[in-house]
Amino acid sequence: MNALVELFLVLAVLVMAVKLLMLNAWRAVLFVYPDRVRLLPDASAERMELPPELVARGEQLRALGFRPLGVHLEKSPLRRGFRSYDFVHPEERVFATLHLSSQGQPRLYLLTPLAPRGFELTADSKRLAFDVPGLYRAVGMPECPPELLLQAHRLRVREVCPAEDFTWEGRLQAGRDWYQGPGAQEIRRQNLPGLLWTLVALAIVVSLFLGGERAV
Repeated sequence: MNALVELFLVLAVLVMAVKLLMLNAWRAVLFVYPDRVRLLPDASAERMELPPELVARGEQLRALGFRPLGVHLEKSPLRRGFRSYDFVHPEERVFATLHLSSQGQPRLYLLTPLAPRGFELTADSKRLAFDVPGLYRAVGMPECPPELLLQAHRLRVREVCPAEDFTWEGRLQAGRDWYQGPGAQEIRRQNLPGLLWTLVALAIVVSLFLGGERAV
């Protein structure tokens, strides 16, 4: 009976470790290789259809003068890609991107590429402030409505020199440059817990197998 109980406990711990790996391995890979994220065009502005959860936000953006650009797919290793819905306001020199969070909540962030390089980013979700002078500034304003988010972003953009390309190609390139450049540090900070949980899960698996070998 003791042997059966021990086997059951070992299997339970192994299942838990495997589940941890499945949930966090992609975050660990993203921590190590943030520049491996690919931005792929998924639909043009004419074919862009917002999910029901994002329709209201899309209408708010249009009322503020934004126009649709297209849909892009962000795909990282070991993870299915997720869609982002892009808009642009050339006069304000800002891109707006809608997407759904992992919990299915509507999210919006405003992005302005800078010349010769750099980014200003303002999001309506919880986000740790990030400031690399002259290169990258990001701030989160949870649950902030689009019009107030745009006002806050506009004030910050006045202090810098925006880039000139606010086309669909410019939006895709800005996303790729973000992952290849200043965004990498932020991605690592966001995914550090995933890396730690992955190491814990691997340590559990290794200890189970080594313990089994010693028992033999």
